[in-house]
Amino acid sequence: MKAILFVGHGSRLAAGNDEVRTFIEQMTPRVDKSFLVETCFLEFASPNIEEGITNCINKGATEVHVIPIILLHAGHSKMHIPAEIEHAREHYPNITFTYGQTIGIHDEIFAILEDRLAEIGFNTEEEHKDTAILLIARGGSDPAANGDFYKITRLLWEKLNVPYVESAFMGVTDPRVEEGIERCVKLGAKKIIMLPYFLFTGILMERMNGMCEQFNKQYPDCDIQIANYFGYHERLQNVLLNRIEQAVNGTSTGMQDLENYRAYAAVHGHAHHHHNHDHDHDHHDHNHHHDHHHDHHHNEELVK
Repeated sequence: MKAILFVGHGSRLAAGNDEVRTFIEQMTPRVDKSFLVETCFLEFASPNIEEGITNCINKGATEVHVIPIILLHAGHSKMHIPAEIEHAREHYPNITFTYGQTIGIHDEIFAILEDRLAEIGFNTEEEHKDTAILLIARGGSDPAANGDFYKITRLLWEKLNVPYVESAFMGVTDPRVEEGIERCVKLGAKKIIMLPYFLFTGILMERMNGMCEQFNKQYPDCDIQIANYFGYHERLQNVLLNRIEQAVNGTSTGMQDLENYRAYAAVHGHAHHHHNHDHDHDHHDHNHHHDHHHDHHHNEELVK
């Protein structure tokens, strides 16, 4: 029996975890009927990955295809999930494990972003001379992942008729959202759309909504709107179904992550994912600028 084990990030906000579970329930009818489908989380929610793998095996799975529901290819997907898979492989030598790739830079993502813009009245076909779009990501310490986000920003700009699509982060790295808004205002935007590069709700998503209200007070001459996060968009299902297919047919780049991790572990020993990292919490102020540097020694050799 083959199992698909989806890994959500997990949030301190229960609603965010419920959204992940509901999303997987909605998608399950589109997954091959012969597959067992299970959901687990990196942190802040149960079951964790180890428990998720055990659940699959207890239900009779002999193959477990681990599929991350993660936007950018950074520490979680390069280190933490591979560490859990390798750990499980030692415990269950007779079980076949594969690893899917992150959502990454995928055509469907741009269609989702365009839909989220259209929902708030932005006509994606027309020219918008005075509009800036501020694409907002979580932010992390992996330079390659932050670079991918800038690439996504640029590719979105190519698809839209707006003078500016800017990048900003909610935490960990610069530019922060405040700087992004300020930049759009300085560039002469009369209208700014905050476009969340977030899968599901969470503490940061709630905070971003509050920020939008604040910015409107701060910049009364500017109309600042916020679009919805990805949520239950059907095209997000398409991306993950594609990631399942790659994992099952052996074309997933996730397998390279497992090899990289094995090489890393051979030199440094197993990486332990400490569940007390404040990933979904307040990285608001600049003192936290280096709060993820403990990941740096992992990431540098895995950036390739």
